[in-house]
Amino acid sequence: MAKLLVTGGAGFIGANFVRFWRRRYEHDELCVLDALTYAGNRASLSSFDNDPGFTFVHGDIRDYDLVTRILRDREIDTIVHFAAESHVDRSIHGPDEFIDTNANGTHTLLKAAKFAWLDQGSGRTHRFHHVSTDEVYGTLGPYDPAFTEHTAYTPNSPYSASKAASDHLVRAYHHTFGLAVTTTNCSNNYGPYQFPEKLIPLFLINALHGRALPIYGDGQQVRDWLYVDDHCLGICRVLADGRVGEVYNIGGNTELPNLQVINQLCEHLDALIGGDPELAARFPDSPAARGIPTSSLKTYVKDRPGHDRRYAIDTGKITSELGYRPGHDFRSGFAANLEWYLKNESWWREVMDGSYRKWTKQQYGK
Repeated sequence: MAKLLVTGGAGFIGANFVRFWRRRYEHDELCVLDALTYAGNRASLSSFDNDPGFTFVHGDIRDYDLVTRILRDREIDTIVHFAAESHVDRSIHGPDEFIDTNANGTHTLLKAAKFAWLDQGSGRTHRFHHVSTDEVYGTLGPYDPAFTEHTAYTPNSPYSASKAASDHLVRAYHHTFGLAVTTTNCSNNYGPYQFPEKLIPLFLINALHGRALPIYGDGQQVRDWLYVDDHCLGICRVLADGRVGEVYNIGGNTELPNLQVINQLCEHLDALIGGDPELAARFPDSPAARGIPTSSLKTYVKDRPGHDRRYAIDTGKITSELGYRPGHDFRSGFAANLEWYLKNESWWREVMDGSYRKWTKQQYGK
């Protein structure tokens, strides 16, 4: 029986990982540590409130004493580290918090793990798994080969720079102190429980309310889209059979321009709301409820500073070594994702608090 500490487990990917792990390993003990900042939502984990093998701790990864106490008292043997500030736009407007949480916070976790697992001489088999991003590799040209685990780091935003720093710290704690670590760098995730500042949920909710769909530049920025459960599957494979000290890239094998994703969202909403009077009544401000194409909301805005043009993940290493393959194609995963948001309106309305509305008004005038 494993005993996991999941940092940032009330966030988008973290909450999905907790659900994914619980379905597979129902007898393991899970402790979630989350500061519940704007993107963390306790309601995403409410289904575990009566689960005796689940514990939630409201706290900060930068609190060394708290983390050390959790590792000791709960005899944690595995850390899965999701906790991070992750929105590039926010990092441009306020980099300090990204450096503090992503770099300093990760360092605090590493120090606590070293103390609990190495300095005290417990001899416990352990794993520190660090969840990172493909953005640390920088940007690709249209014909460049995809990122591999050997691609040089060239981060272009304060967010990606802070994640690159955390990646290097994890590597250093393995090579210098012998901490048993693994790292995964993932591509763009989408799926349930994603905070509505990222492209798909933001544009969906804007469209439902008849608000502008702000497209950066020409909208031709290319991303590799990864359904969140497939990301969780990849992490599970690495935890089970990944080589200690190694990095594995996890991607969805689906490169699409942002504009194509936006167009697909518009077409889905036109079909769903246009063909369902109940949905049209629930969202009367949406263009589709009035027989107007959702694409009429598309608005081109000035491109983001330092906007990376293309990301692409080469999944050869995790596929050949660990047998990983994503189980969702984008069409089916995308349709399931939209259906989830339409069925869980109360969830996203709750998370869109006043601070987020204020921020989106500053950014997009809505």
